[in-house]
Amino acid sequence: MDIKEYGREELAAQPIGWWSGEAYRRVVGEIRAALAVEQLIQPHWWTLNHVAGDPGRWGRATLAERLIPYDDLGTELGGVFDDLIGRGWLTEEAGAFTLTEAGEAGRLRARDRTSRVKERMHAGIAPDEYAATIDVLRRVVANLGGNGNLP
Repeated sequence: MDIKEYGREELAAQPIGWWSGEAYRRVVGEIRAALAVEQLIQPHWWTLNHVAGDPGRWGRATLAERLIPYDDLGTELGGVFDDLIGRGWLTEEAGAFTLTEAGEAGRLRARDRTSRVKERMHAGIAPDEYAATIDVLRRVVANLGGNGNLP
């Protein structure tokens, strides 16, 4: 990848809103395309990861409350949960979700696809540079009245 180098003053004069928006559109677009191969949307992906990370903890209300702040499309999360149950990827017993073997296999396939996006996104960027970027963006969010804490 050829990318021109710029001085600090030129970079500091750039509009962060445009660059952060363009980064968002590209990153989320690539992730959504990778998930679409499995006929998943991001809320499916988030559900699978939350349930895998803490089996038996998440029910409809608690998981919806956790995921709503990250959904920019107004997704009806009950439909996402029902879809995963209908696929046989998720079970719901006593008000709590658990992944099935098929669900874990699907989650791992999706993880492999999104990991390839992450590798492309991080190409040529040192971990310290990436961490500094995230830190700056979270402070910008906090400075403008948002929640700058990590999810």
